[in-house]
Amino acid sequence: MERNIFTDDHHAFRELARTFVRREVEPCHERWEQDGQVSRDVWLAAGKAGLLGIDVPEEYGGGGVEDFRYNAILDEELIRAGASGPGIPLQNDVVAPYLLRLASDEQKRRWLPGFCSGELITAIAMTEPGTGSDLQGIQTTAVRDGPGSAADLIVNGAKTFITNGILSDLVIVVVRTDPEAGSRGFSLLVVERGMPGFERGRRLKKVGMKAQDTAELFFADVRVPAANVLGELGQGFVYLMQNLPQERLSIAVSSTAGVERALEITVRYVQDRYAFGRPISSLQHTRFELAEIATEAQLARTFTDRCIAEHVAGNLSATDAAMAKWWSSDLFRRAVDRCVQLHGGYGYMLEYPIARAFVDARVHSILGGTNEIMKEIIGRGLLD
Repeated sequence: MERNIFTDDHHAFRELARTFVRREVEPCHERWEQDGQVSRDVWLAAGKAGLLGIDVPEEYGGGGVEDFRYNAILDEELIRAGASGPGIPLQNDVVAPYLLRLASDEQKRRWLPGFCSGELITAIAMTEPGTGSDLQGIQTTAVRDGPGSAADLIVNGAKTFITNGILSDLVIVVVRTDPEAGSRGFSLLVVERGMPGFERGRRLKKVGMKAQDTAELFFADVRVPAANVLGELGQGFVYLMQNLPQERLSIAVSSTAGVERALEITVRYVQDRYAFGRPISSLQHTRFELAEIATEAQLARTFTDRCIAEHVAGNLSATDAAMAKWWSSDLFRRAVDRCVQLHGGYGYMLEYPIARAFVDARVHSILGGTNEIMKEIIGRGLLD
């Protein structure tokens, strides 16, 4: 079924993104997997190509186009190349909205030019060793060091599972600034590389996405100036709820594209692989399996594209974003598992792209809020 959400400008951008991935990402990805992180050079190349800060105003070096369809195209091209290493979707889809909506003019002048050039790599730190999807359980604290709004804040705590954690130069950290205020006791602070007391922990060894650096972060009496408060103190939880739908849509975009890629890989494989003197594509079981995957992929594509269109129009609800995220990421996991089975023993070999897709897919139903949390959001939306 032909997609109808893109214009000629979007198709031209897809060619740009595809060329970038082919030239700058694919030749290096295997080495990055061995290193456990990508090179900073790919970030600078992405900035030079105009692939960072697509919706950032041109005065700060961005593309000046507020249209999530461009973000979606880049996300799709990365996953269709099996390129899980570059944390560019996090920078564009997750961090950018916080900076664009909440940063002061002075903060934008400080941070956005480097954000768009690739010189400043960003991350967002929500998850803690004892707190995952339950964001109200966050224990990292920030306490004023003196009276008045101009006083520094002293940050103590730890974060884990932080994408871009090792390479990041700016980290939006979710902190508890008022333990007695409940959901109004959280704030967002921007912690910068080199601040005394801010330390990177170990680079975490993951099952998949081995080229994407994921790390622990530690804060021991980190002095953060008041000028690095993002938005208003006490509104952090509200800001998270406002921005999480786009993050979840981004996961849905990648998951749906991942299903389509796994299907394409498997269709080619079963046509070339022979068993019992004939291609395994001629077996009824193979055709039935592929038919089911293809149908579910089309359903996911139709709904995800509708969500993209609704988001561009400013109408995407938290419930719809949760639906897209849980359904597509769960399908990604199930579909890739079935594709591995159709590959037989070769599907378990990491030199085959379907095996890498298998280990990369699993985390999609966990990150951005587990799928169990997505169902809770959907259920509350129906019953409240």
